[in-house]
Amino acid sequence: MDNIRARDVAIKQIMNKARLVIVGLGLVGKRHSDAISLVPDADLVGIVETSESAKTFAIDRDISCVDSLQAAFEQFQPDGVILSTPTPLHVEQGEYCVEQRCPVLIEKPLATSATEAENLIAIAERESVPILVGHHRRHNPLIQKARALIDDGAIGDVRSVHAQCWFYKPDHYFAEAPWRTRKGAGPVSVNLVHDIDLIRYLCGEVTTVSAQTAPSSRGFENEEVAAAVLGFENNAIGTVTVSDGIVSPWSWELTAQEYPVYPTTQESCYQIGGSHGSLSVPDLTLWNQNGKQDWWEPINATLVHREASDPLVNQIAHFVRVIQKQEAPLVSGSEGLKTMRVLEAIETAATSGNTVRI
Repeated sequence: MDNIRARDVAIKQIMNKARLVIVGLGLVGKRHSDAISLVPDADLVGIVETSESAKTFAIDRDISCVDSLQAAFEQFQPDGVILSTPTPLHVEQGEYCVEQRCPVLIEKPLATSATEAENLIAIAERESVPILVGHHRRHNPLIQKARALIDDGAIGDVRSVHAQCWFYKPDHYFAEAPWRTRKGAGPVSVNLVHDIDLIRYLCGEVTTVSAQTAPSSRGFENEEVAAAVLGFENNAIGTVTVSDGIVSPWSWELTAQEYPVYPTTQESCYQIGGSHGSLSVPDLTLWNQNGKQDWWEPINATLVHREASDPLVNQIAHFVRVIQKQEAPLVSGSEGLKTMRVLEAIETAATSGNTVRI
């Protein structure tokens, strides 16, 4: 009888798992595959890819691989789809998933333009199909803790934020994927999208943007350095700079200890200033003055404790709960669209030299 009960429990667990399909098996797609393997309620049932390396990957892991999204729905009947394909494919593939009434997790950015993203979101809302956007950093416990500290008034009213996103991408990074050298594939659209999303999440909605960019010193079509001044709905003001041609310790990748392939520094890349204190992120150092705000008074630093776990695994677990209608998306399509609008405003302001109002 014990063996029968154990068998029934195992069958029930398998049946209750969310059947997931990954479309696109580049670096990000492979990370999603690893994350799914660590989520008990998720099962990677198929991959959509045409490259020989992807087919080898699938064979090595005993996962079926097909060459189209349509074939994936016919063969796997997925409960959820993860799109980690090039951005220009997101809308068409996202719409197909929505037509199948299948929840979809779409890697950032959501689309090539805010207008395209609006159309996709409108279709999904009409069909009541959830879209999640792959801003996985929001699923990091340290970001959740930072948000809770700010919401609880630990630094008072947010008055300013500064974010640095400086790193040096080696020449082979561009050589192995030449599209990375072209206009529209610079650090503003490829990298800053994550930082803007976190700035919005922690500090509020951005209403105005002014910006400047500097061209690539390696002769590429895209920018190598960009800086923006952000005006917020709550009257805070922020500055953000990004570059993929600066050797520095101040970027999320090198400070958050989120992805082991990057070396670790003990620095922070965001400073958030408030009327009663300040917070540096991701080290979560809280600075305040024991109730008396005065530049002649001693200032205290407290390292805030937080839990640690892989945000990509957390994101997949959350996706499963959204599929099972237990939770609403943490980063919905509409949230991804708001971040896209800020990025487009940065690019427009840098090109025109004018302040852009969102």
